[in-house]
Amino acid sequence: MPNWPAVLDTPGLYVHLPWCVRKCPYCDFNSHPVTSRSGQGADFDEYLQALLRDWQAQLEELVAQMQAPVFASVFFGGGTPSLAPPRLFATLLELLPLAPDAEITMEANPGTIEYHSLADYLQAGINRLSIGAQSFSNTHLQQLGRIHHARDTATAFARARAAGFSNINLDLMWGLPQQSVAEALADLEAAVQLQPEHVSWYQLTIEPKTEFARRVPLLPVEDTLEQIERHGLQLLEAAGFQRYEVSAFARTGRECRHNLNYWRFGDYVGLGAGAHGKYTLQAEGKLRIMRTEKAHQPRVYTRQPAVTRLTPVPRENLAAEFMLNALRIKEGVAQDLLAPRTGLAWRELQPLWQPLARRGLVRSDRCATTPLGYRYLNSVVSEFV
Repeated sequence: MPNWPAVLDTPGLYVHLPWCVRKCPYCDFNSHPVTSRSGQGADFDEYLQALLRDWQAQLEELVAQMQAPVFASVFFGGGTPSLAPPRLFATLLELLPLAPDAEITMEANPGTIEYHSLADYLQAGINRLSIGAQSFSNTHLQQLGRIHHARDTATAFARARAAGFSNINLDLMWGLPQQSVAEALADLEAAVQLQPEHVSWYQLTIEPKTEFARRVPLLPVEDTLEQIERHGLQLLEAAGFQRYEVSAFARTGRECRHNLNYWRFGDYVGLGAGAHGKYTLQAEGKLRIMRTEKAHQPRVYTRQPAVTRLTPVPRENLAAEFMLNALRIKEGVAQDLLAPRTGLAWRELQPLWQPLARRGLVRSDRCATTPLGYRYLNSVVSEFV
C-alpha cells in the first residue's frame, strides 16, 4: 500500500483558468477559445482580480468553517493555465494558507509552453507540471484537435527539466479513433522514455455536447481496446509505474496528492469560472456535505466572482458519491474513513457490501475492490446508487 502522508486529510484548492487556444472535439470541460496561442484575447489581470475577490468571499463565508483551512495541494486546471503569465500564480499563491510541503500543480499545453518562462512558473510557486501530451502521433493529435506536434511534448518536457521541475505528469489518451494496439503502446513507450514521475493514461470517451458526440469518430473495437489496456498496464508496470487509481500511474511516492484528496472524498475549494468545490460542515453534531459551483462564462464570473452556488448533497446520495470516488483507488480506503467523510456508519452499508464480498468483488476487511471487482468497477459502484 502506498505511504500516503497524513497531510492528505487537509483540504485542496482547485483554480480554473477557462481559456484555451482551440476547443478540442472530445473536450467537455469549461473552456473558451482565445484569439492566439500566446493568450491574446483573455484579460488575465481582470481575471486575477476576480479570483482574489472569489477567494476573499469564500474565505469569509465558507473556508473559515472548515476544520483545517490550510491547503495541502493546489491544482491550476483549465482550459490551458500555461497561457496565463507567472505573475497571476505568484500573486494568488502568496495570499493562500499553504502547508509547508503543499503540492502545487499547473496543467500545461506543449503548444503554448514557450510563451512564458518555465523557470518563472517555478519561482511563482508551481512545483508540479501536468503536460497534456495526449498522443505522440501527429495523425492522432490532428484528429484530437490538438495544437501541438508530437515533437513539442519532448521539447516541453526537456525545458521543464532544465527549468528545475522534478515532478512532472504526462497526460495520455488511448482508444483513439482508428488506433491500433501497436500505436497505443508506441505512445506509452514514448512517454516512459521521457522518464516522468507520473503518467495519467485514460481511455477516450465520447462526452455529450462535444464535437465528437455530434460526429462520432470510428473508434477501436472492443477486442482492440482490451488488448491495449492489458498490454499497456504490463508496459507501465515493467517501466516502474505503480497503478494506484483507475487511470493514474506513479513512481513510488509520486502519486498526485491533489487527486487522492478527491478520491478519498476530501474537501476542496473551487475558484474560477465553472469551478466546483466541496465542503464538509458540522452543526449540532451532524455533518453536512455542500457542493459549490461558480458561473461558467468568464464574463459572467468576472462581474460577480463572489457569487457561489451552494447545493447540499442529500444523505441518500452520500454512499454512492463516496464509493464512486474511494473505489477508484486501487487499494481503496479504510472502512473507518466513511463516518468522518459522510456521517454514515459502516454498518449502514453492510446489506449492500456483504453480497458483493460473497461474489468476490470487494474486500471484507477494507473499503476496496478485489482485482476482479476493479475490472468491473462501474458495476460495483452502481450497487450503491
